[in-house]
Amino acid sequence: MASFVSELLCPLFIFFSIIQSSLSQSNQYCDAGFEYESGSTTACGSGTAPSKLLIKGGIVVNAHHQQLADVYVEDGIIVAVEPSITVGDDVKVIDATGKYVMPGGIDPHTHLDMSFMSSGTIDDFFSGHAAALAGGTTMHIDFVIPVDGSLTAGYEAYERKAKKACMDYGFHMAITKWNDDVSREMEIMVKEKGINSFKFFMAYKGALMVNDELLLEGFKRCKSLGALAMVHAENGDAVDEGQKRMIELGITGPEGHALSRPAVLEGEATARAIRLANFVNTPLYVVHVMSIDAMEEIAKARKSGQRVIGEPVVSGLVLDESWLWHPDFKTAASYVMSPPIRSKGHDKALQAALATGVLQLVGTDHCAFNSTQKALGIDDFRKIPNGVNGIEERMHLVWDTMVESGQISVTDYVRVTSTECARIFNIYPRKGAILPGSDADIIILNPNSSFEISTKSHHSRLDTNVYDGKKGKGKVEVTISRGRVVWENNELKDTPGTGRYIPMQPYSYLFDGLDKKDATYLSSLKAPVKRAKSSS
Repeated sequence: MASFVSELLCPLFIFFSIIQSSLSQSNQYCDAGFEYESGSTTACGSGTAPSKLLIKGGIVVNAHHQQLADVYVEDGIIVAVEPSITVGDDVKVIDATGKYVMPGGIDPHTHLDMSFMSSGTIDDFFSGHAAALAGGTTMHIDFVIPVDGSLTAGYEAYERKAKKACMDYGFHMAITKWNDDVSREMEIMVKEKGINSFKFFMAYKGALMVNDELLLEGFKRCKSLGALAMVHAENGDAVDEGQKRMIELGITGPEGHALSRPAVLEGEATARAIRLANFVNTPLYVVHVMSIDAMEEIAKARKSGQRVIGEPVVSGLVLDESWLWHPDFKTAASYVMSPPIRSKGHDKALQAALATGVLQLVGTDHCAFNSTQKALGIDDFRKIPNGVNGIEERMHLVWDTMVESGQISVTDYVRVTSTECARIFNIYPRKGAILPGSDADIIILNPNSSFEISTKSHHSRLDTNVYDGKKGKGKVEVTISRGRVVWENNELKDTPGTGRYIPMQPYSYLFDGLDKKDATYLSSLKAPVKRAKSSS
């Protein structure tokens, strides 16, 4: 956890960080009087913030096309994307010859500084952002959890948590109960606070779970506000029964987590949410799609023309459940998340669904608990805090798994890691694009460089990493956040408080034409029928 150091000592830490940065990758942070520790080295200082920046000679990639061009930035905004831009001596120049220049990643699904299962996630809005920037993600959307059911109190709590942010961020809002106050606060969140999505948990019985009645009320309210309804799709009642069954069988370890909530329960809840959303005629976003069962329900709905978005997360794309059977509890427990990481075969099916457009974008569900926190469930898997890392690893793993393997193109990579998220949550082309007028959130990726993921060198405060030891091709060499070079030469340089909240407006493209569908439905009813009153 963070410790506080007086500002008089910070220059000393900066001095040592400069010396040590040539030896190994940064893992501690000493910015604006804070020292953040997660490993064995130190990285301090503010991001390079030239008012003018030229990225020269790279292959500029957007979701719609790629071109050989220079990118010129002034005051954090992209001004021009053209071949052979000439600039003066007052401009910082980065040579991107032979490399891809792409929009920074946008992670649609994170949980920073969240209280959950008698604990709290170990990464906050600085350490989580440090990890994200080192991995090429320049914006994320976090989930605000209401305080005692109050959306306003929850929003205000997360405003305070995000004061140390060092990259741009937005908020989703969870809905955990229903009454007139919640309905009224949803309108305030949309119209005044810039939140355009609300999440409903169909699992975590007795804590966050909502029933079908609340789900329907929530879906209707989302539709009326032009906000996107999101679901965590697992049958919470059946999961509760599955957990009891495992305990009765004496299965108390991490493997019991996967056994208690099989893929069929994810598929059932996904199908139910899709059908209820269709009944209301409102778009639906299914978070962390982990199984073939859930993916096939989404595929069927989309084929019929329903507006359903499916979000796989990187753990589901590249891992399998075998780790939950590892003989070392610390290792096995680190892989506990919900829905669980599935057996081999689900990963390849999810990759194929992403490649063919059945699933639309990749998140992480970064929800980091360290080994001490996970040990709360050493005698009962139900008490292991659910969550894995991924905010730093996502961009590299998606490139290696999907692009290097030939499953998707470079333009598709930009779409699934950045642009589609920006479109869904109505912040495109401000985010998710390398276009004049867009924010200068940019990464430079070298397809010929290699990466290796290691617990010792990552930037999360975690003492574990579910991707530890994974290697691959394609490395983010430079990360630029609103024109500031914050990751370069394996050095991270940024300062708490430099991130901005990005309000997101309602009525994204997913709502286009829904009124016509409603009108068609009403005209098809041929009702009410006018009948003569009985004479008797």
